[in-house]
Amino acid sequence: MKILAIDTSAKTATAAITEDKALLAESSVKTDTHSVTLLPMIEALLRAADTRLGDLDLMAVTIGPGSFTGVRIGVSAVKGLAFADRIPCIGISSLEGMAYNFAGIDALVVPVIDARRGMVYAALFRTSSDGSVERLTEDEQIAADALAGKLKEYEGTRIYFTGDAAGMMAARSDLPAGVAVTPEKLRAQSAYGIAARAYEIISAVSEAEKENYTDASLAPVYLRKSQAEREREERLARSENKTEGST
Repeated sequence: MKILAIDTSAKTATAAITEDKALLAESSVKTDTHSVTLLPMIEALLRAADTRLGDLDLMAVTIGPGSFTGVRIGVSAVKGLAFADRIPCIGISSLEGMAYNFAGIDALVVPVIDARRGMVYAALFRTSSDGSVERLTEDEQIAADALAGKLKEYEGTRIYFTGDAAGMMAARSDLPAGVAVTPEKLRAQSAYGIAARAYEIISAVSEAEKENYTDASLAPVYLRKSQAEREREERLARSENKTEGST
């Protein structure tokens, strides 16, 4: 099964092509312009893997959490590419995809994406030497302080942070013993993890159930309101307070 997977949920735009779980080609770049970078990256990746779009059996994309704009760009790109050839599509949590890059290592993996204002998007995963990945918590937006406190129950466990907030979290002085230095290659997103998780999902469903995995079924998953929505609500709240104060 040939899979094209992409992740644009944070600063790193990454894409990979796999045959089942075997990596055929991968590309990653740190960028602020996913809309400019993504499609040329996919085109170059297909050439490198000697693969045409119509040869793909599955497309996988991160649906969040992460950058609102980045997630929308990734989902929209996959919808557009998959539509004409009716290629099945799967949406994967960006945090879960990062955890799957640690499959084969015995550890507690904590993917963290900067959500600003002292907050991060995070979840906890247990990875094992047998290649399995177990989700321990749901994706959530959480204060960095609260996440550090939550990790204290894993005192002595080997802990790896990954994601664009990994450096910030690993540098904290209030973490439990056991936090390991994450190799640089594993700190940023890698679309391989998205492809690996997508392959597991599609392999576990029946042929009839596969009909549900379409481009139309893809939708971003946001754990908080966008900055524009929050700022609008703050302006409205200030306006209401002024009105009440003048009466």
